[in-house]
Amino acid sequence: MQKRTAGQAAIPARMTSKSRNRLAWNDFEIVLAIATTGSLSGASRALGVSHATVFRRLADVERRLGVKLFERSRYGYQPTLAGEELAETARIMDQAAIAAERRVAGRDLEPRGEIWVTTTDSLLMGLLAPLFKEFQHTYSGILLDVAVSNQLFNLTRREADVAIRPSNEPPENLIGKPLSTIGQAVYAHRSFGLTPGASIDALAGYPWIGAGPRLQDSELDQWMEMKGLSNACVFRVDTLVGILSAIRSQMGLAVLPCYLAESDPDIVQLTDPIPELEYGLWFLMHPDLRGVVRIHTLMDYLTDAIRSQSERLAGPAL
Repeated sequence: MQKRTAGQAAIPARMTSKSRNRLAWNDFEIVLAIATTGSLSGASRALGVSHATVFRRLADVERRLGVKLFERSRYGYQPTLAGEELAETARIMDQAAIAAERRVAGRDLEPRGEIWVTTTDSLLMGLLAPLFKEFQHTYSGILLDVAVSNQLFNLTRREADVAIRPSNEPPENLIGKPLSTIGQAVYAHRSFGLTPGASIDALAGYPWIGAGPRLQDSELDQWMEMKGLSNACVFRVDTLVGILSAIRSQMGLAVLPCYLAESDPDIVQLTDPIPELEYGLWFLMHPDLRGVVRIHTLMDYLTDAIRSQSERLAGPAL
């Protein structure tokens, strides 16, 4: 057996010493969280650890590097030049990890696994819930995890895998498949005694329900302003299901998607679907997920199921 020289024996010791000082991903993660939120408390909430843990881990990173990464001021934690450089490196690492995760997620060979889906409360209630039930009965190996929100989740960061959203201008960075056109009309509770087919001018004297700003329906806001209905609003709410509930409570007239209001016998459709307020329904996903079998299985299933209801979704003419 060949004897090791003194120099050769010293190499592992030096490597061990360096490995103790080398930064791991959770070190970069701490620096990025503090730089992004500007405080230890913000970083602790973002990472789901205690304030004391963030403080201790930052101190450990600074000790091992021998450099100060943040200056504390009345405005919070401000990164030093070294801190900014480390935070930017952490952002690049984070983006690379997310991209790698998306690519690896596309290597399944059969429709199995979990799909994170984001959609709106109105679409889930009025259209998707029974379709999801049928889908999971057909593809029992796929678990759907649905996040209900009026905000478009960031698919690039995999806050969701796919989105089923109403939109006339879907994001250009996503793969989008049009599913149908959604028609909207004016509705009121039967107790108002209004006759279907009335003109908008004839309805302007009644109380109206409007969309709250968080619903982000600029087309509806512009239409109501153009028709002189904004001043007639007695109530605003930021979800379509909320608007439906307000109509049921006899608070006023409102515009709703026809698919959402059609099943309530106490709610009356007063107008034809309004051409200016129709919008598209889209299946959206990130380009890196285009090869994922389970996601294409869901997309194909929903495309067929929703397009078969296109007349219903467009809304009935009076």
